[in-house]
Amino acid sequence: MGRKTISSKPDIIFPIIGFIAFLLVVSFMITLIVDIAIDGYERLIDPSFYTSYPSRFPEKAGILSGWVGTTLVMAGAIFWSLLIGIPAGIYLEEYATKRGIRGKIETIIELNINNLAAVPAIIYGLLALGIFVYRFKLGESILTAGLTLSILMLPVIVVNTREAIRRIPRDIREGAYAVGATKWDTIRDHILPYSLGGILTGLIIAASRAIGETAPLVTIGALTFIAFLPPSPFTSEFPFFSLEKAWDVLMSPFTVLPIQIFNWVSRPQAAFQINAAAAGFVLLVLTVIMNALAYYLRQRVRRKYIW
Repeated sequence: MGRKTISSKPDIIFPIIGFIAFLLVVSFMITLIVDIAIDGYERLIDPSFYTSYPSRFPEKAGILSGWVGTTLVMAGAIFWSLLIGIPAGIYLEEYATKRGIRGKIETIIELNINNLAAVPAIIYGLLALGIFVYRFKLGESILTAGLTLSILMLPVIVVNTREAIRRIPRDIREGAYAVGATKWDTIRDHILPYSLGGILTGLIIAASRAIGETAPLVTIGALTFIAFLPPSPFTSEFPFFSLEKAWDVLMSPFTVLPIQIFNWVSRPQAAFQINAAAAGFVLLVLTVIMNALAYYLRQRVRRKYIW
């Protein structure tokens, strides 16, 4: 009886500690959001703040180029990271071998991918500067920024893709093989759809980190002041889309909200501090929207293939 009482204490204490820790995290986040919302309230309710370019006059300065640049850069980063990260994760989990010289090389690659998740962001910026800007001559463009952040996101997406695939029960594979499916048929029709929920979880984690990064983008030449937008790829004539203009969009110079916030925070005028708080709140909202969309897609995938 005494032993039962002693062993049950952790079952009571740990949930209490966990709940307190949860309250501390939530209260910290709410305090942060409310604080910057209050500080930037007067600019947040001003429609011109979202439709104006940066200016040396704080009351006229806006975040149009910042939020458009953030949206375009993150769209590119998500596209490239998924395009490369998911096939890489599938290969390492389903096709990689542990035997021979090939197995040793793949093991080294696997270890390096796991270690890359902890590399400082500035290193990715230096890598992108040497490869994308100088070697491939892509310049200080939206395409370069998207590729840079996709490299930063890749380790998390590859690791989460492997973990998601690893959690798929072996019975699903054996059932597919039993009815004559090939390995690729099994991966395409069963393994990948069932693991999409875990892959999207990795995307949420990686994108949440990438959207706030400043150092790698400054390294590749992101502008701190930009008073124009990339040209629109849409036209008024059929087929209503121009590949040439789309390429011009990718090669356009850019800025992003974190750089705009840093620029305003570094200025001594109090009005610029208000602008920085308002821009910070908008960045949080963009992050929440992006995560909410990924969460919605993840839940739909889980309901379709699991429930």
